[in-house]
Amino acid sequence: MLNSEAATSRRTFLASSLAVTGTAMSLGASTGLAQKTGDASDLVTVLNPRDRVPLSFIIDDSTCLVNMGHFCMPQFAECYPDRKDYQKPWKTWPREIPDSFVREFGEWCAEHGVKGKYSIVPNPACVGWMDREIPGWSRRELLDSLKLVRELMVPNWDIHPEMITHTRVIDLKTGRPINEISPATMENSYPREKKSVDEIAEYLAYALRILKNCDLPCEGVTTPGGFGNLVKPELSLAVHDAVRDVYGTDLPHYFKYVVGSGESTIPKLEHVRGLDTDDPKVTVNVPAGTGDWFGGWDGDRVAEPDRYASEDATSGRMVEMIERGEPAVMLCHWPGMYTQGTKAGFKAFQRVVTSLAARYRNKTVWMKVSQIGRYYAAAELTKITVTADGLSLKAPFGTSGFTLKIVRPAAGKPVIRAASGESQSLDEVRSVTDIDSGKWLNEKGSQILCFDLPKGSTTISWKA
Repeated sequence: MLNSEAATSRRTFLASSLAVTGTAMSLGASTGLAQKTGDASDLVTVLNPRDRVPLSFIIDDSTCLVNMGHFCMPQFAECYPDRKDYQKPWKTWPREIPDSFVREFGEWCAEHGVKGKYSIVPNPACVGWMDREIPGWSRRELLDSLKLVRELMVPNWDIHPEMITHTRVIDLKTGRPINEISPATMENSYPREKKSVDEIAEYLAYALRILKNCDLPCEGVTTPGGFGNLVKPELSLAVHDAVRDVYGTDLPHYFKYVVGSGESTIPKLEHVRGLDTDDPKVTVNVPAGTGDWFGGWDGDRVAEPDRYASEDATSGRMVEMIERGEPAVMLCHWPGMYTQGTKAGFKAFQRVVTSLAARYRNKTVWMKVSQIGRYYAAAELTKITVTADGLSLKAPFGTSGFTLKIVRPAAGKPVIRAASGESQSLDEVRSVTDIDSGKWLNEKGSQILCFDLPKGSTTISWKA
């Protein structure tokens, strides 16, 4: 359920310009910043971070060592015996996606700047527990795999639980799967009846605690399949409560939805409340904008990279989102990257990334899912007013790379000062491609400022 005020302001987002609650930012005629106080709507536009389109890559069904395609298939087949897409030769598929592939993938992505979300299913297909044992692998193999995720993946990827097993619903009192096998006891379609926020939060927290035991950071969750479809408002609140309770995160987010062509990919701010307090509460719903066209969740499908981006990056869904100026978030499943050991999905992904870079390198920026959610929350909820000395910003959430376009500012160099007294003196650049945090650009009649926005009050003034 989207807070009505936030929903209204969100619809005003167009191209790379963002709206800010209370003072919808847009460009227009002005008599000059120094001659006007109060509403800043004619003077300031919040741009995309670094005035670039955010890119991100959401990876589902990943975990340590276990090939979810191999182990999930027989459990889905037993629950849905009439579904032909579950009647596949899973026994011939590899049981493991080795750490050597995780390293190859993670190092290539780091080299090319790719960031996103990487799931760690806590008890993958009921095979074993990430914080205890996975039968079929030694304790040392599990610990080494977790270490690899912490050291290689965490710097560039959000880590999410994808519920507890991604297959069977777990009885939280016993830690064992519910005995009945039916859609009602599979996480992909759970729950089949109304559940309270507390009940859902308890289930999410169970998964989160396992990742915390593994010393993995976490600011959000991923829902498997249709998990929570019948309790969407409660699910959003439960995400907030569970992530904050287990990890203390100030701005929880989640991935559940995929939006199609013509729909906005800007994150939705749900259950917005307490903005004028020291403890604002928001859940950020960050959608993906593509299907999985690499290798599928089972890893046996033929990749279709052109559906993301053609070789020259002139067509495809990612191109469409970039041209629209909204976050371009693509989706895949980890077994489809490995593609039964052929790595065909990974090779297709590499082609998409290099194609996008060749055309849009200076117009896009790779970000974690949490970073995208945080930026758009700050952009939408920060109140900006004109004062006698410049601009005043009140931000319930801070973010890095906050980027403003200001019409006819006072002459001189912009200075950012937080309520704590700490100041940021920005360095001037000559090209929009050089915009980064701590930089500013002079344009005809305006300036673009990029800086790290702290939570709370901030002022912008100009020094001659």
